Amino acid sequence: MLNILYNRRSTRKFVNRKIETDKIQKLLTAALLAPSSKGSRPWEFIVVDDKALLEVLATSKPHGASLLKHAALAIIVAGDKTKSDVWVEDCAIASIFIQLEAEALGLGSCWVQINHRFYNDEITSNEYIHQNFNIPDRLEVLSVVGIGYKAVERPPLSDLDLNWNKVSINRYIDKTQEAVTE
Repeated sequence: MLNILYNRRSTRKFVNRKIETDKIQKLLTAALLAPSSKGSRPWEFIVVDDKALLEVLATSKPHGASLLKHAALAIIVAGDKTKSDVWVEDCAIASIFIQLEAEALGLGSCWVQINHRFYNDEITSNEYIHQNFNIPDRLEVLSVVGIGYKAVERPPLSDLDLNWNKVSINRYIDKTQEAVTE
């Protein structure tokens, strides 16, 4: 598992190649295996592989979504706010499960944040996606995960990238203050 974590990097450039059906099935299986609060499973997933619809998703917000235009696949991750008060957290876990499985399958992925983002000055990215994908009001879109075969391999992270100053044992220690007093 650590190997997958070291190697998973956000991929924003994809080659023009369809993802095989069995790999899509595995991505969705990973999403459906994600844990959720009290087993509520508030998430729902919309798989998008139609190029015209991927272009619609690519314009869901002014910055950070354009990569979806060239992805082979996008998975819209939405949460049922009537099933859980922590649908955001549950959907975030499912989104990450999708990304980890993508890496395990040799695919690249990138999370596109939708919740609390805006399509324009008048409507949110969530509302824009609702309008274009027939999503019911009870669901809120947290993210869209763009997936495809990587056009560029990025180097994996290493132990040098681990910031152990972010870890405290038993009680929080403000390491920024510790560094200042030394």
